[in-house]
Amino acid sequence: MVELSNQDSPQRHLLSVLVENKAGVLARVAGLFARRGFNIFSLAVAPTNDERFSRLTMVVDVESSPLSQIINQLDKLINVVEIFELSPAKAVQKELLLATIKTDAQNRGQVITHVGVFGGKVIDVGQDCLTVELVGEPESLDAFEQIISPFGIVNIQRTGTVALPKLS
Repeated sequence: MVELSNQDSPQRHLLSVLVENKAGVLARVAGLFARRGFNIFSLAVAPTNDERFSRLTMVVDVESSPLSQIINQLDKLINVVEIFELSPAKAVQKELLLATIKTDAQNRGQVITHVGVFGGKVIDVGQDCLTVELVGEPESLDAFEQIISPFGIVNIQRTGTVALPKLS
């Protein structure tokens, strides 16, 4: 059930964990990570097309513990059905970013241009701020954050990575 792969970044790995869709499962997974000192960099959870199961997509930090140890511990949890490590080269990864950015008359057009270049859209307009939405690969959203940070980020929220294997 475990598919290990080589990944570009040796410190973070992308895991897709299929679990039973039952109350308390996420708490058990989080408790396991807390007890063992494993670090979760990103976590996204949602039901699958089969209502009996949910999928946890986790980006885990393997600086704190080896990946094999993390997978072995997860596999011991009763509600865990399947665990896959997804190689970035063999996975489709996306993340949602919402950000409120300071703007004034002089820089509003420039901020809107940056949003458009990254394939985002303006979803709310205030007198001195814009709220924007972007969906993309985590690295692209990191780059967007760097570009807009000089304007002033009032609020920002990111969902964390969700991923599926690429189709062959």
